[in-house]
Amino acid sequence: MDLGNGYGHLTYSTLVHPGDTWSDMKNSLVTYVPEVKKRFSPNAPMGVSLRLANASVVELKANPQEREWLKNFLIDNNLYVYTVNAFPYGPFKGRIVKEDVYEPDWTTDERTNYTIEISNILAEVTDISVEPTIQTAPLAFRPKATTSEYIDKFNENIYRVIAHLMNLEKRTGHRVKLAVEPEPFCYLETIPETVDWFKNHIYTLHAAERIAKYSGEPLAEVFSGVRRHLGIVLDICHQSVEFEDIGDDIRQLSEAGIPIFKLQEAAALRVDNVTPEIVQELKKYSGTIYLAQTTEIRNGVTRRFLDLEEAIKEWEKDPGPREWRTHFHVPVFLKDLGPFQTTRSGIDDALRVHAKTPLSTHLEIETYTWDVLPEHLKTGDIVEYVVRELEYVRDELNKQIKEVAH
Repeated sequence: MDLGNGYGHLTYSTLVHPGDTWSDMKNSLVTYVPEVKKRFSPNAPMGVSLRLANASVVELKANPQEREWLKNFLIDNNLYVYTVNAFPYGPFKGRIVKEDVYEPDWTTDERTNYTIEISNILAEVTDISVEPTIQTAPLAFRPKATTSEYIDKFNENIYRVIAHLMNLEKRTGHRVKLAVEPEPFCYLETIPETVDWFKNHIYTLHAAERIAKYSGEPLAEVFSGVRRHLGIVLDICHQSVEFEDIGDDIRQLSEAGIPIFKLQEAAALRVDNVTPEIVQELKKYSGTIYLAQTTEIRNGVTRRFLDLEEAIKEWEKDPGPREWRTHFHVPVFLKDLGPFQTTRSGIDDALRVHAKTPLSTHLEIETYTWDVLPEHLKTGDIVEYVVRELEYVRDELNKQIKEVAH
């Protein structure tokens, strides 16, 4: 829904539902989205965050009738698409995903062409006023991005996509924006690393010359076009796992002139002191189909683990006090999870800033982990769960807006 007064659109990511094929995604759209709208936005249009796997993109590109079905479904249900989750290229449900979620990465033509095709679909199915975003992976899994040649290759593909988006806007009037999402254990992991990448690889004369070559546009247009078409997803869960101060993250991005195209209200696991009791409880969150990257601070030293299971094994070898933050998206309406907490305070911090000066026109909750949540956290059905999250973000933002007004 449009929150009004420049505060942007708020919805939830359909990544929480089955969507590995277009048939799966269609069924999820029909089954769940109208029910969420009925409870959360009964009298006003509601935005949709569409999950499009490559299999869906292939089918939508090949079948105009499917694109027409999507447009009609949106109209009939008073819905509109304003963002696509194009982070997972392949399957994301019902199988082990782990680090495969980053594949194919941005060094490949597969990832590049997939993203380009999504932009073409968005230009056809969205209203020209929406300026839809494409949420994408953070370039590459960090252990793979070890050479300058590898980095140059994914940078070049980003330049190609920016050029396409510039040409697409010139040709159709539709501005589609690419939003790269930093994540633990990826090439873009921390906000300082992300700022560094933009400064040294995107906001440069070399980048502008490459984009100008692909787009055919003059350099002056390219310099402004880059900022119109490339920004980031600020996922509060991911940056909280890094022990980052969200307010400081926002300051760094603002000072560097990097647009936040999507603000994702998501919460991670927060353990301020690891104990045997807590380790036993945390085992309920480990061993799922997804990575649960964990950052540890012990005696002032930071250590990163690819998965929660690894952190637990190391603790069992050498128990002792330490702090953990774990990448496991948990319901944003919960602050306490029994013996430990969530990083929801980071969401509240971001909304406090957003209430004063809007950070993004696209707000989204993305607790995609419904199918692997411990059973005691599954309150009601999936629709009720999603609505409670949306209501929390809306109500917290309204509270912050009122405080600013006073």
